Amino acid sequence: MSSESQEHGASRRPVEDEVDVVAEETQKPAKGDKKDKKGSFWKELPVLVVVALVLALIIKTFVIQAFYIPSESMENTLLKNDRVLVNKLVYHTRDIERGDVVVFSGVDSWDGEFEMEEPSNPIAAFFRWVGTAFGVVPGEKDYIKRVIGVGGDHVKCCDDKGRITVNGVAIDEGSYLYPGVKPSNEPFDITVPQGRLWVMGDHRSVSLDSRWHTGDPGGGSIPVGQVIGRAFVIVWPFPRATTLDIPATFAQPALQALGDSAPLLAGFALATPLFLIRRRRLPGAPPLRRPRRADDGAELPWRR
Repeated sequence: MSSESQEHGASRRPVEDEVDVVAEETQKPAKGDKKDKKGSFWKELPVLVVVALVLALIIKTFVIQAFYIPSESMENTLLKNDRVLVNKLVYHTRDIERGDVVVFSGVDSWDGEFEMEEPSNPIAAFFRWVGTAFGVVPGEKDYIKRVIGVGGDHVKCCDDKGRITVNGVAIDEGSYLYPGVKPSNEPFDITVPQGRLWVMGDHRSVSLDSRWHTGDPGGGSIPVGQVIGRAFVIVWPFPRATTLDIPATFAQPALQALGDSAPLLAGFALATPLFLIRRRRLPGAPPLRRPRRADDGAELPWRR
């Protein structure tokens, strides 16, 4: 080996030493980055929680909300302590239909079907509010019932076979009515005012529904504006998870005979006299003039 190569060899560090140095230099910043990431995560966590809560409340307010079932009034369709999701947008795209299961507010109207003690302090009140918002605890003035009649419908109980009729058409409630109970033990006969709904629970013997409020304004019906949304699915408990579809009996074409067509019929009733008056005049003919009178005062025939 030449002296030149020996000189260069002495000045160079072994390859193994170089690898160790690189590894050591790489590892040191990594440890520091890991600590920084941990600290950053804990700093950002409260912000993430707040953002998640805000988004959840926005969704709850305008789109979908979970509701807690507090009573037996909708058995066996809904059991006590079930949780359902309520669609708040659906009635912006279509009208409320017979057979829909709806959640509505009874504030300043119906008395509660169950009693809840008022929170003893502001903290408890806050957690009550949060629990109600997310469907963990029931809302004291929120109700869930099935729509039997809409505005203009003639709802009556009962026919000679003990069935409820809507616009003279009997509805078959066997698919959702609580086993062993009658459609109603109390007779009623009401034409639902426009803009209101006749609602009933599926467990008729325990449900304090429209039948129990016939002395209220609207004869027991509720304002459409009080409806929060349509319950469309059971989400808890998991073994009972299912959709809440409209029973087939409400699809009978004869049900539409009066209720949904009432505004249209009223329009035709008002338009018909105008149409007949217009038909009496020939197209393009001049208007009728006053009758002429002869010199002797006798009235001559009408002329155009």
